[in-house]
Amino acid sequence: MIIDERLTVFIDSLDRGNTAFLDSLEKEALEAGIPIVRKSMQSLLKFLLALTKPEKILEVGAAVGFSALLMCEYAPEGCRITTIENYEKRIPIARENFRRAGRQDRITLLEGDAAAVLKELTDSYDMIFMDAAKGQYLHFLPEVLRLLAPGGLLVSDNVLQDGDVVQSRFAVERRDRTIHARMREYLYQLKHHPELETVVLPVGDGVTLSTKLPRACVHLCVPRADT
Repeated sequence: MIIDERLTVFIDSLDRGNTAFLDSLEKEALEAGIPIVRKSMQSLLKFLLALTKPEKILEVGAAVGFSALLMCEYAPEGCRITTIENYEKRIPIARENFRRAGRQDRITLLEGDAAAVLKELTDSYDMIFMDAAKGQYLHFLPEVLRLLAPGGLLVSDNVLQDGDVVQSRFAVERRDRTIHARMREYLYQLKHHPELETVVLPVGDGVTLSTKLPRACVHLCVPRADT
């Protein structure tokens, strides 16, 4: 838990909830032990969708489709969502959930390894939601930045690893050290990338919001070598 648990419970208690279908799907997923975006992250996503009004969204990591359906519900009516999933057992569940919700016309599910799928995409996206294997965020970043429109928003979930990201690598279990190192590097890259302006927030399990700077601003903001 990144912030005080009582405070988290209080903040979550203020949430007005989602549609009956989404609430039911969330309950099903939690009972099955399938990780979905936390309540605080849901609230943040809904706020960002209302603020930015994206027309095209790319999601990396569909799971059973809950977050794609959440975004579809709260994004503008004409918004189209493309989501990527590699885990074979969850793909048919996600497709069925999209059908049950009547959203299959607005959500496109691409099957396969995101590293390969991202390379094949040529569209430009107003918002990209990163919620896949945490150790792969760093590898996905170059293609994600290529696909993110200038002024677009990159949202990366679960970046603070329940607070473990601040620990020394020797304080982290050996099996988690590679992910720990990669996530720290990912955060560094987001905060120092000349094309991005990024904020790290202790929401849910940690989230970063990165906006892609217009080219003119990039040229203005990057320090010159001769200064």
